[in-house]
Amino acid sequence: MSNRYDRLKNYLAVSEEVQKALESGKPVVALESTIISHGMPYPRNVETALNVERIIRDHGAVPATIAIIKGKMTVGCTKEQIEYLGKRGLDVPKASRRDLPILLARGEDGATTVTTTMIAAALAGIHVFATGGIGGVHRGAEVTMDISADLEELAQTPVMVICAGCKSILDIGLTLEYLETKGVPVLGWQTEEMPAFYTTHSGFKVDYRVDTEEEAARAFAIKQVCGLKGGMLLTNPIPSEYAMDLDYINANIDAALKECEELGIKGKKITPFLLDKIQKLTGGASLEANIQLVYNNAALGARVAAAMAALCD
Repeated sequence: MSNRYDRLKNYLAVSEEVQKALESGKPVVALESTIISHGMPYPRNVETALNVERIIRDHGAVPATIAIIKGKMTVGCTKEQIEYLGKRGLDVPKASRRDLPILLARGEDGATTVTTTMIAAALAGIHVFATGGIGGVHRGAEVTMDISADLEELAQTPVMVICAGCKSILDIGLTLEYLETKGVPVLGWQTEEMPAFYTTHSGFKVDYRVDTEEEAARAFAIKQVCGLKGGMLLTNPIPSEYAMDLDYINANIDAALKECEELGIKGKKITPFLLDKIQKLTGGASLEANIQLVYNNAALGARVAAAMAALCD
């Protein structure tokens, strides 16, 4: 379809700031919007989102918060749009790949997951995305087949995702096996162990340890040059001062999972339910840890994006 990109403009809106940054070769970092509408309550969600953007700017990059706004993949949301998403909260549909064409066709809003943020970022020409944690293989997936679309997106979309590992509520071992099968390199930022969101330890090893932003950027660039499709995962442990004890958080996860099963909660409602329940069980400590790891990932994302931009100079 020769006019695909002309028609794509009807469904993709890139802010002037982000477009100028991309055209001039400046570093840009994509950010998701599910954390705004589904990750935490208002007004903490808006405050956190704006702080993440500030951290990225402080590290010399341009933030591009991504959401579906009135039927358009919006790359580089305004402060007003972030406020809008934060106030609407759970009323904004959580949008994964399967939801994207329907929401766009209907002119509706959507909070982008890791999957849809990667899609929109790649369409806009952004190759670095900082988030909290990725989805993965859920515990008991051998029965339920509950596997996040994030993993398939990492297998096919050329974006480096910087996160604090996969969420602790998941089966980390099976998630790593799935990524290995799909050919997705899992890197550890100055660590050989896969971080587990709230904790720095999981008992599982990453594929490779990287110690500099330049090393990570170069590996990603070479992957693209060699025509190896898909993205790359750079896992960044939560700062130790905010990390939670592994046994403590696992006990709370087990309690939350038990209640989730008893209530019959399934599908995409599982993760927000579990995160909210764990927050309550930990007296808010897990929410604070979540916020701090997102800040930490944003700072690393900006530095890696800068290193990628330098490779193109």
